[in-house]
Amino acid sequence: MSGGCCFSAGHEVVARYVRVCQPMSLEVLDRHSEALFEFLWCPVCGQEVFTHIPFEGVFCKNCNTQVELQESRETRGYEDAVIACFDTTTTWNLHVDEKLRRDLPDGSARVKILGAPGAYKVDWWSPEPGEDWEPVERGGFDSSMIARPGMLYRAGE
Repeated sequence: MSGGCCFSAGHEVVARYVRVCQPMSLEVLDRHSEALFEFLWCPVCGQEVFTHIPFEGVFCKNCNTQVELQESRETRGYEDAVIACFDTTTTWNLHVDEKLRRDLPDGSARVKILGAPGAYKVDWWSPEPGEDWEPVERGGFDSSMIARPGMLYRAGE
């Protein structure tokens, strides 16, 4: 096929440009500010550092709990109204030691955050914290303990 480009998935032709192949481009939208991520923490391990893996999602850098951000329909006049949904399906070593992380009820929890950069606050958690479950507070577990798949060790070792 000279003069054209062919993109295939398996044996099936998906697209063909006979004359000129235009380079594909993706428009990146920063829908949520850095300040929101500076406020956010993981309710499983208490750490505040998140990693974005393109086309996969956002994950806690310490325990690999996935977080998905959704815009809330109700803003109550705040600049930002976001619901952060945490899922422990991908969490590392959740079963090893409760001193490193705490599971979420049925593997997931949501938190609604209201405010603006520098002035965010938690509006509610779902499920509501109580006797059966409490989210780990920011920095709640010793940050010198790091867990990775298949191993536990202290930072610097």
